[in-house]
Amino acid sequence: MAAALPGLLATPLAAKARVMQIGVNMIEDPAAPFGGAQARESFANLAAAGATTVALVPFFWQPGASDPALVRGSALPRERLFRGIEEAARVGLDVLVKPHVWVPERWAGSVVFSSESDWHSWFDAYESALVDCAETAAEAGADVLSVGTELLQTSARPEWARLIARAREVFPGRLTYVAHNSAEAQQVGFWNLLDIVTMSSYPPLGAPTDRASWRRAIADEVRALRTLADRHAKPAWLGEIGIRSAADATYKPWESAEERDAPPDPALQEQVLRLWLDAARQGGIDTALVWRWLSDPQGGGPKDTDFTIQNKPAQSLLGLR
Repeated sequence: MAAALPGLLATPLAAKARVMQIGVNMIEDPAAPFGGAQARESFANLAAAGATTVALVPFFWQPGASDPALVRGSALPRERLFRGIEEAARVGLDVLVKPHVWVPERWAGSVVFSSESDWHSWFDAYESALVDCAETAAEAGADVLSVGTELLQTSARPEWARLIARAREVFPGRLTYVAHNSAEAQQVGFWNLLDIVTMSSYPPLGAPTDRASWRRAIADEVRALRTLADRHAKPAWLGEIGIRSAADATYKPWESAEERDAPPDPALQEQVLRLWLDAARQGGIDTALVWRWLSDPQGGGPKDTDFTIQNKPAQSLLGLR
C-alpha cells in the first residue's frame, strides 16, 4: 500500500449532511471458520460494537506477479463465504464481498504482464474466480460485490467492461471496485459501469506527534474521493482505512507487522482512526470500512501490533455517529 496523490477540490457542502455507515473488513481466521461458534461470536461482537457494514474477503491466489495462473484457492471457499454472509446478515450487518488477489511476498498492485496472451489468460482466470464469488454472494444475499481490489496495473485494461457485465449477469446487488488510494481512483476508466466509487487509502501521515500532517494527508484523500464520486454521481466509500497499533506506524501506515517489529501503541491507532472517521464524516463519505477484524473473537488485544482493532481502544470508534 503506497503513498497517495492529494486531492485538490473542496467537498460539496451538501455532502456533509449524509449519515456515514461504519464497518470493518473481516478476515476469516482458519482457527475460527465462518459457520462455527467462534465466528458467530465475533460477528455478534462486531454488531454490538456499533458496526453497520462488514466486508468479507475471499482471497484469490497466483504464484507470482507476472504469472497468469490465478485460481480461486481454498481461502474462504463457497460454503464458508455463504455462512459468513448469512451470519453477518443475521446480526443486522450489510455485507460487501471484497475479493483480494494474493501474490506471495507482493501485493495485488504488482500484478502485470508483458504479453497480451498472458493478459487474456489472467482475465479469463480472474473472471472465473470472480463469478464463483458472485454466485455465492447472490445466493446468500450480500448487498455489494467488489469486482476487484487494488489491482493498480490492471485497471486501465479493456477487459474490465466485459468482466463487469458478466458480474451483473450473476449478482443482482450493487457493484464497486476498490482503487488503490486516490492516485489509482483518478485513473480508473470504468466507474460509469459501477454503482459505488470506492478506494483504499494508506497515505504516509508523518511523525507520530504531527497531527497537522495527519489531518492534511487524510483531508486530501477524502476530498479527492468525494469529488470523484460526485463527478460520477455515485456514493463514495472508503473500502479500507487502517493503521497498525504499533509505535511510529504513522510514517508508513501500510506497513505490516511482518515488515517491521515495533512495540504496541494502541493509543496511536485509535487517534489516527478517529481522525480518519471524523474527516470522512465531515467530507461526505457514505461508508468507511476499517482494516481489520478477525473471525476469532479473541483477536487483537492490547499487546497485538497488527491492524486488527478488536479488543483495543479503536474498537470503540465503530459506534460513533
